[in-house]
Amino acid sequence: MNSQTKVAGVILAGGRARRMNNQDKGLVRFKGQAMVSYAIAALAPVVDSVFINANRNLEHYRQLGYPVISDQTDSFDGPLAGILAAMVHSDADILLVLPCDSPLIQTRHVQKLLAAYTANNADAAVAFDGARSHPVFLAIKRSLQDSLQAYLSSGQRKVGTWLAQHNPLQVDFSDEPEILNNVNTLNELSILEDTHYLG
Repeated sequence: MNSQTKVAGVILAGGRARRMNNQDKGLVRFKGQAMVSYAIAALAPVVDSVFINANRNLEHYRQLGYPVISDQTDSFDGPLAGILAAMVHSDADILLVLPCDSPLIQTRHVQKLLAAYTANNADAAVAFDGARSHPVFLAIKRSLQDSLQAYLSSGQRKVGTWLAQHNPLQVDFSDEPEILNNVNTLNELSILEDTHYLG
């Protein structure tokens, strides 16, 4: 990666969170901080800019000090809609994408994902836990914007199906797969708080 290559961090906080009583997951607190703060802390040292993709509570997210971008539609079309919004708004060459609800992710994990992506000159690189891919932990070329736009315009939404068109590199995190867990319910949040110590 040359010094002119720009990298933007994108945090996906645009979902409805139905299984969390429709609370805005990025703003739900883990260890006293909004969950989105952990993604910001992981990304900020690695990227040139950070965007938060959100479709609700925009002022709350703006108070964190980073640009907030919403999907181009108001139909909550899933993670790919957030990634497309970031591609449209950013001038970076590479997007590093994280979900807002995986508070165990740290900068070193983001660096590992980006390093693998760069070393292999991939179009996309996704985190792999030893059993399955986690496609919202993603490094991707912004130049895939037209492909993504066409996919969403066709009515499709699945992240993995679209990524498969671009031969994504799998980056192995099987030595600490728990960092890829996302919090879907308040009960899962409580269990995670009881069993993990950050640091």
